Amino acid sequence: MYFAALLARTEDGWEASDTELDDVETLADLADLAREATTDDETVLVCIEQEGAWFGVVRVDGEDDPRVFVSDAAAAMRSSYGEILLSDELLGREPEDPAALDQLVDLDGTEEGEPETGSDADDGTDGDGDSEAAPLGPLGDASLLTDLGLEDKALLSLTPEDALSEIADALGCTDVLEAVR
Repeated sequence: MYFAALLARTEDGWEASDTELDDVETLADLADLAREATTDDETVLVCIEQEGAWFGVVRVDGEDDPRVFVSDAAAAMRSSYGEILLSDELLGREPEDPAALDQLVDLDGTEEGEPETGSDADDGTDGDGDSEAAPLGPLGDASLLTDLGLEDKALLSLTPEDALSEIADALGCTDVLEAVR
């Protein structure tokens, strides 16, 4: 079970709205969705949780690049919404080059119809079929809420079950978040 909400900082305090992420495919799409939640270049937080497994916070300040924190990158990587947050940059890997993929002709692991031989062939996996697995534990910018009242150590210590409530408490917007939950 997932929950996703936008928290937009306004002159009058925080405004919350629940949001559907079905049409969001990339972190850039998510940042655009967050920017649409405010008329000014105010701070917008996208809070996502998967019940009991992980939570993530994306902070968007105007046209700045989004800042991301994920409580458990490995758990989030197994989730379609988590994959949105785990950009190549955040994972410390080179972005995939779509042009290089277009040049591939034979995707079955053979070259010109011949099977690949030798035991040292690199198939780009980590041994169990998963390519470039995410690290266990938290990943991203743990200080993204520091100026809003939640220190990085406090963010790192939150459990997925209580994280969004604790974040809302620190921001002073518990009521508005609970109203959309």
